[in-house]
Amino acid sequence: MMDLTHLQILAKRFPNVSAVLAELANLEAVLTLPKPTVHVVSDVHGEDVKLRQVVNNASGSLRPLFEHLFGGRLATDEIEQLLTLVYYPRETWKAMLLGRAAAGRRELLRWVARNAAIVMRELSRHYSLKYVSRMVPDPFDAVFRELVFADELARHPAFLDRLLDPFLRSERDAELVVMIAHLVRNLAVGELVVAGDLGDRGPRIDRVIDVIAEQPNVAITWGNHDANWMAACLGHPAAIATVVRLSLRYQRLAQLEDGYGISLEPVARLAREVYGADPAVCFRAKADDDGDDGGVELARMHKAIAVMQWKLEAQTFDRRPEWQLGHRALLRRIDPATGTVDIDGVRYPLRDSLLPTVDSTEGLAPRPTGGAGGVPTPHFRASPVDGSDPCQLSEAEARCLAALTREFVASRALWAQMTFVVSHGQMALRRDLCAIFHGCVPVDDRGEPLAFVVDGEPRRGKALFDAIDVVVQRAFRKGADAVSEIDRDLLFYLWTGPLSPCFGKDRMATFETYLVADRATHQETKNPYFHLIHDPAFCARILGELGVDPATGFLINGHVPVRLEDGEAPVKRSGRAITIDGAFAAAYGDKGFSLVLDAQRIYLAQHHHFESAAAAVTRHADIVPTVSDVAVYERPRTVGDTETGDDIRAEIAVLEELVRAFEANIIRERS
Repeated sequence: MMDLTHLQILAKRFPNVSAVLAELANLEAVLTLPKPTVHVVSDVHGEDVKLRQVVNNASGSLRPLFEHLFGGRLATDEIEQLLTLVYYPRETWKAMLLGRAAAGRRELLRWVARNAAIVMRELSRHYSLKYVSRMVPDPFDAVFRELVFADELARHPAFLDRLLDPFLRSERDAELVVMIAHLVRNLAVGELVVAGDLGDRGPRIDRVIDVIAEQPNVAITWGNHDANWMAACLGHPAAIATVVRLSLRYQRLAQLEDGYGISLEPVARLAREVYGADPAVCFRAKADDDGDDGGVELARMHKAIAVMQWKLEAQTFDRRPEWQLGHRALLRRIDPATGTVDIDGVRYPLRDSLLPTVDSTEGLAPRPTGGAGGVPTPHFRASPVDGSDPCQLSEAEARCLAALTREFVASRALWAQMTFVVSHGQMALRRDLCAIFHGCVPVDDRGEPLAFVVDGEPRRGKALFDAIDVVVQRAFRKGADAVSEIDRDLLFYLWTGPLSPCFGKDRMATFETYLVADRATHQETKNPYFHLIHDPAFCARILGELGVDPATGFLINGHVPVRLEDGEAPVKRSGRAITIDGAFAAAYGDKGFSLVLDAQRIYLAQHHHFESAAAAVTRHADIVPTVSDVAVYERPRTVGDTETGDDIRAEIAVLEELVRAFEANIIRERS
């Protein structure tokens, strides 16, 4: 029996038997409803415009629903108009009203309301009315109940007119249309799960998080890019440098400067002081849609922060010898005399050996930088490096880092968004038959989970996921001023560590990608997990470890792009594992997947390029995905079949104990 104190606390919420019975009736009935539809996406990488469209059209599922409900009743262009109104209500409503008088406005609102009610009524079949009411902003829930069920109750047409007239008289009809659109979308997407990597490469991580935060039910499993942003928010030096480097590499400065109010002037100043005559050929940014790579000034900033990142990574590895990453401090393996670097015992020529804050030797002869024509550039020095360690920051770099750290830690917008990602996130979660996480469960060649030490204890499998959850939540409770160095370092390890479930590769070959021409050095060897998921027995073991039925469950991860052009399939040969990184970002291929878990089936929706919201409003542009079934159920799955059903049954058991306590007068009823 539950502890009496806990029952007394529960009695404050349900003060008498009648209140408990009402809740029990609702909970037991909910168990029989179809399970809500869960939409899982991953590796969004800053593509906010495309993500918004995928959420707005419910991974493409609203279109076939509208065609089913209105086929033969509405013309094709009217169905398109309704869909676009749901996707972008304010902009579409404004366009629809052009040239209409007051009478036409009233007739149009009536048309929208009647047809939207049909959609809302259909989608509401999956939920209790209590839940639907919660989806409507106060105080409009009663208005929407009348709107949705007016036809069922055979209301007179005048009833609907009077229901809508106050919005028209006060010119708040656009507000009503927006609420209708939001309710349709929120009922179509029971929950949005984002399986990691919200930012980098695409335009705006801040706007991606805005889109996610607008959803009423959302969960996140952290990816390595998310971990790096979280570490930067807490002031981790290497993470800050990495965030800035990636923003410069892909010309995504607006997310820092406009989104978070973080100035990059400290990097620009460092670039002018130290790299002012450097062509920085190897550090040209990725070209934008117009073919512009940002020019040499951006390249010099890019080079300045990349060198700082490699130094700061090395300092982190020095602090954590237990990570066994000292060999990745490659600046220490450079031979300035020959312009080469030792990587795993092999010497390679550097494409760019002009590293003035690393090489403290004066008077070296010019060496080719590689790139266009191999044009040589003379060496020069900045302020001298104190001591002989090439991974020590110069005075100019130290000033730059201090200024950047102040900017990152002081950004209220960054803190608000990262705390949202932390509060709605975890390493792994279960949704019905699926175990969902970003990267992998680190294992050895035999498929046995590998141990990584967290909080002084070696952790494996689910225990490792759980321990990391504890550290991340603890770090953000304490904040940048009080977080321990080891907790902050762990967040950075999630970005780049071989035993990180968010990364799962032997190395992050950033240095090699920039400075070594031999592409063999760019190879990052993936954890055995990524090839073992083709084995049904391995999948069964990992599913059991993560609390999912080994016989019917699925492992769901992103992180590693599915190379569709090479014939790779998202569903692995085991039939029990699915990789859903479908190259969502334009930098990767502009495709992407949603994995949709509904009551009837599990299916993959493969997306394509989306032009813009303006194109949707003016030309009904949409993403119409290619759909393929993963599993089709013999009978629809109910809430009672899922992990939510387990939680509800536990709640029912507690409430029944409270009823018995009331009936035995152990706890007194209150009115």
